[in-house]
Amino acid sequence: MVNLGGGKLTFDECYEILIHDKQIELNDSAMSHVYQSYFFLKEFIKDKLIYGVNTGFGPMAQYKISDKDQAQLQYNLIRSHCSGSGNPIEPINVKALMLARLSTLMRGYSGIHPDAVILLKELINRNIYPVIYEHGGLGASGDLVQLAHLALTLIGEGEVYYKGEITDTTTVFKKESITPLQVHIREGLALMNGTSAMCGIGLINLIHAKNLVKHSVAATSMIVEMVQSYDDHYSNELNSVKYHAGQTAIAREMQEFLKDSQLIKKREKHLYHQPIKENILKDKVQEYYSIRCVPQILGPVHDTIAYAEEVIINEINSVNDNPIIDYENKNVFHGGNFHGDYAALEMDKLKIVMTKLSMLCERQLNFLLNDKLNGILPPFINLGTIGLNLGIQGVQFTATSTTAENQTLSFPMYVHSIPSNNDNQDIVSMGANAALIAQKVINNSYEVIAIEFLALIQALDYLDFLPKISKKALDYYKELRVLVPKFEEDSIKYKDQKKIVLYLKSKI
Repeated sequence: MVNLGGGKLTFDECYEILIHDKQIELNDSAMSHVYQSYFFLKEFIKDKLIYGVNTGFGPMAQYKISDKDQAQLQYNLIRSHCSGSGNPIEPINVKALMLARLSTLMRGYSGIHPDAVILLKELINRNIYPVIYEHGGLGASGDLVQLAHLALTLIGEGEVYYKGEITDTTTVFKKESITPLQVHIREGLALMNGTSAMCGIGLINLIHAKNLVKHSVAATSMIVEMVQSYDDHYSNELNSVKYHAGQTAIAREMQEFLKDSQLIKKREKHLYHQPIKENILKDKVQEYYSIRCVPQILGPVHDTIAYAEEVIINEINSVNDNPIIDYENKNVFHGGNFHGDYAALEMDKLKIVMTKLSMLCERQLNFLLNDKLNGILPPFINLGTIGLNLGIQGVQFTATSTTAENQTLSFPMYVHSIPSNNDNQDIVSMGANAALIAQKVINNSYEVIAIEFLALIQALDYLDFLPKISKKALDYYKELRVLVPKFEEDSIKYKDQKKIVLYLKSKI
């Protein structure tokens, strides 16, 4: 089990919970903080005015709420903000959102009743997830709309994902003997006011972004083998003199991938060992940029992912609601920790670098398909009859179109604030939108690189290089060929593309 609350929740622990369904237990010391925060607030609010407890919300905060209406205020907040629209967010994203919210609440600064965190933990462990929709969050007073749907589930209403189906929450709670959460003081606001939607989706984005980088390094390395490239462009000596951690990391990944290849050449053996007498060289002295400059192209992608991970993990471990209930200092502090600019900016940066990755894959695909560029493969890697058969000409259109969509989607949400809430929320982060669009770009990138791998395995068959390629390249080839056999005659390709996408995603 992952002991939540005993220390900073790590990326690896999130991965284990989200991908391997590792169970969560709540740390006893952290639960003590949750209890103390709740009981302090219960006493502190007597004869005091606390936002969102005995006042209205947002621009309606000037209206005092009577004692008898305070619980109803929280229910009204939850139900009125369950206004999401568009497609439901994928269950894995919702699970990550719930984990992010639970981590925040376990800090013990929200004044929430302990029953809320216990119930949230139980739902995660039992794989019961609220149905939450993609549209609605501005990411400034938190992801209010998305998190309202989470709160709705906790009070026993709305719908949930349960055993692969969408089912009424009341039905599931009855079947699982789950008691809905009762409002005590500020459970509605504490559950809704925060950055957990953008950060939860951001976690899933980061997992897949890392996976895509790994596959892109593999695809690049396989091309390096096919063209029998020199090895100096990914050498330690060349890359270490440029002081970027990502560039060095990508170069080392390529070195590891290609360490046992029999196709890579040493420049000193072929070009330095004796005078070159030819005026026009048959072999290329340097490869095209999409092959030779990959450490410099994927290096910034690597570094952007690394920093985004740091920001998202910090945010998930932060107290990001309002107000902050500080029982140790015996005070309640009002401010804007719910504002999602940190996460929004990182998600925008992530989608930009994922778009660049898809552009790299598309250019490498074009190199493989254009016989005038590569000089070693038939047009469109056509293994049938040139002219009669079309090879994989058709799939290139899909890769190009999808890459173009990524380029358009790369416009940042971070600078797209629109005032709302009677101008109370006059500058917002759009963080949930940023995370969801980044996820669209990531999914698109899987489609592009899947087409590149389809081309790669066809090219390997044509070149007959299998005995000489690296073990890692051979592993890719064998596993992909189980899914998509070698073809010479023209055939329908969209199902093959989908199989490869699912294969690549399964490697997270």
